[in-house]
Amino acid sequence: MKKLKVGSLFSGIGGIDLAFQQAGFEIAFANEIDKYACITYRYNFPDCNLFECNIQNLDVSQLPRIDVLTAGFPCQPFSVCGAQKGFIDNRGNLFFEIMRVADALKPKVIFLENVANLVEHNNGKTFNVIHNELVSRSYIIRYTIADACEYGIPQHRTRVYIIAFQDETQSKMFSFPKPIKIEKHIFDVIDKTIKADDSYYLDKNSKRYVKLNDFIKDENQIYRFSDYGIQSSKNEISFTLKANMGTWYNRVPYIKDHFAIRTITPMECLKLQGFPDTFYFSQNIPIKEMYKQSGNTVVVPLVNKISQQIIKSFL
Repeated sequence: MKKLKVGSLFSGIGGIDLAFQQAGFEIAFANEIDKYACITYRYNFPDCNLFECNIQNLDVSQLPRIDVLTAGFPCQPFSVCGAQKGFIDNRGNLFFEIMRVADALKPKVIFLENVANLVEHNNGKTFNVIHNELVSRSYIIRYTIADACEYGIPQHRTRVYIIAFQDETQSKMFSFPKPIKIEKHIFDVIDKTIKADDSYYLDKNSKRYVKLNDFIKDENQIYRFSDYGIQSSKNEISFTLKANMGTWYNRVPYIKDHFAIRTITPMECLKLQGFPDTFYFSQNIPIKEMYKQSGNTVVVPLVNKISQQIIKSFL
């Protein structure tokens, strides 16, 4: 069977692309506007045709034919952590750019990922718009809301996954992966016995160190400062990693390892997203951008499980 081809929009650092690639798809092209995300993307996908531009300026006549179109489109307009402006926010309107590309390429399948609140946003009207846009193009919609920790990843990250099929038989053949019992926890992913670079450790005389040291009772949990004080994970499963780690450094999670209290590293953030050890940041990336990127991507193993089910529907 010839490799099925994927076109990737709002590609970020390539979490969705990596998951589909692992399942056996070929990434035919990608599109991303953020210059630092593009550096990371090219570093890890050197052979992929990446269009670095605003999606509104993406020339569809330059794009190759594909089987699957993927898009982890901006979630801030729909997130409970944001202003929830939805389509009033210009970033929310970028959804219609996905439809513009779909109209030109007519992919057999469209894969969309966003925050779970997308389904309930504006009393369900936002989701109805997305549903109607796809149905008006004769797509059949399947969707689910899934938390990463229910699929073996030690992070609470609840997202909605929308799969739209042109073919009814293919839609019926598809099924979302079933949840599995979690066996790995935070420190099965992060190794507390290996000393990190000194820059990640808190000064033991700092107020932040004193506050955390007094608060930490369970060294198997992960911690961070929030608007409500210090937040702790539960059951050795991380809370959701957020893109604002790159904006407010104090929002980067902390652990108490075998040496002292420190922030987790950007690479450890990627591990909590299920990225393999072979995925790296370029040295040209500022650390705040690394944190932003690692909080703004997807949980790779979960998307991989879904993409494996998609590829089965083509057989």
